Amino acid sequence: MENVHQTLKSIKTLTGKLSNFNTEDAPATPHSLFLEWMQAAIDEQIAEPNVMTLSTVDSDGLPDARSVVLLNVNEQGWHFATNSDSPKGRQMIKSPHAAMTWYWPATGQQIRLRGKIGKLDHAAGASDFMTRPEKSRASILAAKQSQVMENPGDLDVAVAHQLARMANDPGLVSPSWSIYALSPDVVEFWQSSEQRRFTRLRYQKTGVNWQQNILWP
Repeated sequence: MENVHQTLKSIKTLTGKLSNFNTEDAPATPHSLFLEWMQAAIDEQIAEPNVMTLSTVDSDGLPDARSVVLLNVNEQGWHFATNSDSPKGRQMIKSPHAAMTWYWPATGQQIRLRGKIGKLDHAAGASDFMTRPEKSRASILAAKQSQVMENPGDLDVAVAHQLARMANDPGLVSPSWSIYALSPDVVEFWQSSEQRRFTRLRYQKTGVNWQQNILWP
């Protein structure tokens, strides 16, 4: 790129199909509204609407972020799976708070959550692990996530070794594969506008109830 600033400024944003977000009809809990928006995104055939950005904090207090897949939403929170020995797994042990972000350009919608995060029991992780395809399970068992790989061929060897282990022990489960749930204190639903008159609805936990507030754009 010869002129990065000019190129980036020329890219049009907020060009998706904008939904009518009537905050007066919003349900009492963010869980219900989240599921409404998620179903609408699925109905609109948005690509991978279940993929979100998970943000954590490392031991130095520095932010870290990556994309993960949402697995479930229930009274325990918003669920996803990862290796507890991974960098994000260690970060969540050290600082058990996190944030989740969804942005769907096709509908101009964004959802933000932040709150306490916790690991579910081993049975939940084992159950999720066993639902995954064989080669995915082998890769999880072989993984030394985020460690330096000296030789890419080492991965093939490690996966082959784990496939052999699984053949001898069909019930083999990764001891570090875990399900985490984020229980939010704050959830914000954001609807874009071509005139920057964004509609923002914030749910904030107050005891066992949720307080709703409209925010300035």
